[in-house]
Amino acid sequence: MTKNKNRRFYAALILFGLIGQVAWMVENMYFNVFIYNMFSASPADISLMVAASSVVATVTTVLIGALSDRVGKRRLFISLGYILWGASILLFALVRKDVIGALLPTAVSVSAVCVTVTVLLDCLMTFFGSTANDAAFNAWLTDAADPRHRGAVEGINAMMPLVAILVVFGGFMSFDLKEASAWTVIFIIIGGVVLVSGVAALFLVDEPTNPTASEDGYLKTVLYSFRPTTVKKNALLYATVLAFAVFGISIQIFMPYLIIYYEVALGMTDYVFVMAPAIVLASVATAFYGKVYDKLGFFRSALPALGVLALGYILLTLFRATLPVFLGSLLMMTGYLSGMAVFGAMLRDHIPEGKAGAFQGIRIVGQVLIPGIVGPAIGAFVLRDAEVMIGSDGTESFIPNESIFIAALAVAAFTALAVLLCRAVEKRKAID
Repeated sequence: MTKNKNRRFYAALILFGLIGQVAWMVENMYFNVFIYNMFSASPADISLMVAASSVVATVTTVLIGALSDRVGKRRLFISLGYILWGASILLFALVRKDVIGALLPTAVSVSAVCVTVTVLLDCLMTFFGSTANDAAFNAWLTDAADPRHRGAVEGINAMMPLVAILVVFGGFMSFDLKEASAWTVIFIIIGGVVLVSGVAALFLVDEPTNPTASEDGYLKTVLYSFRPTTVKKNALLYATVLAFAVFGISIQIFMPYLIIYYEVALGMTDYVFVMAPAIVLASVATAFYGKVYDKLGFFRSALPALGVLALGYILLTLFRATLPVFLGSLLMMTGYLSGMAVFGAMLRDHIPEGKAGAFQGIRIVGQVLIPGIVGPAIGAFVLRDAEVMIGSDGTESFIPNESIFIAALAVAAFTALAVLLCRAVEKRKAID
């Protein structure tokens, strides 16, 4: 890879990784705040929205990932996907009680209609977002990255979610998230930025030098990663997907409720100032931790990351004061991102050459579908008897509690067992 292409690769990695994660962060964390603040959504509503989005993301990634293999043009899918992704985010500016109420004056509950509309639009947005990011961008990253520096590349890629949180936290600081007008502006800004980045992809993304167009038929490409023969041939890859899924479940138990927990349960109106330093430190640590994978391998890097994650959960469970919550959040975020880097690198290292798009579907099953359905459902279950507060308009809103971190800690222990399973599969493969 020439120096110029190397610079373009990292520029594309950072730009589209960051912009994509900013959009996903608004969906995964702030859509929950949006329907909670604006429409008094319940834990079941939030769980439904996350689960529906996860299903759409998975189906989209399976179909579009295979199509991008078939066509062999990653840049086209990235560019068009980001443009349409941005346009779909702009539609959320219209999801307001006054707008929906005017359109449906006979609706029994405008809030309930708004929640339904949000879930449906979220699925539409997820289709375009998964086309651009989960299917095309991730397949491009697998093709274009130097395998010798896979961990370092994944370290940068994995830190993007928390950098995105930092960007969103900083950008949202001046907004009153209890006002509908603030959300209108937010959706216009985020949608516009994502749309413009799609245009930039036409000029910034280089197609990988190795040919990616698949000679297989489309349906054969779609089904390839789900065949028993493929599973048997790539047992370690699928064991890693399973471990990644358990890891993701742990994260998704608390993540949809995290900001609400800080703001409502802990009363941290200045949580942005508390979280920003933790995010910066965790992101820097993760950028370096990806190199640990390159030097020590999967098993020696995965278990320490899980240990840091577990310690963060313990502090967040036991303490409510600002300093220990900061330390717990720092450890939780560091373990989360380091784990993402390690699992991501392991998956990419074991994807068969020329099948990057086809295998994005099975990756998304482990990274998004299973965690997105099971995690929030566990979170909603442990919060089923959570304390509620009555708003000024008479509506009830739940108050998240530390039980989400206790449940996440329990699942993290199972993640460690899944990592050991991967090790056993690798040893068996070496013997065979």
